[in-house]
Amino acid sequence: MLFRSRTGALILIVVGTLLLLSNLGWIPRLGPLWHQWWPLILIIVGVLMFVKR
Repeated sequence: MLFRSRTGALILIVVGTLLLLSNLGWIPRLGPLWHQWWPLILIIVGVLMFVKR
């Protein structure tokens, strides 16, 4: 259980950092990339959750 909570926290930290850097202009905008690939990201997360159980 501890591993899951740490993994979730690390994912949120990484996503938040990427979005902040994008807003500050330090990395390219993530909006177009996110809008194109969000279904694939959801599928990958779902498959990973299914495989872990």
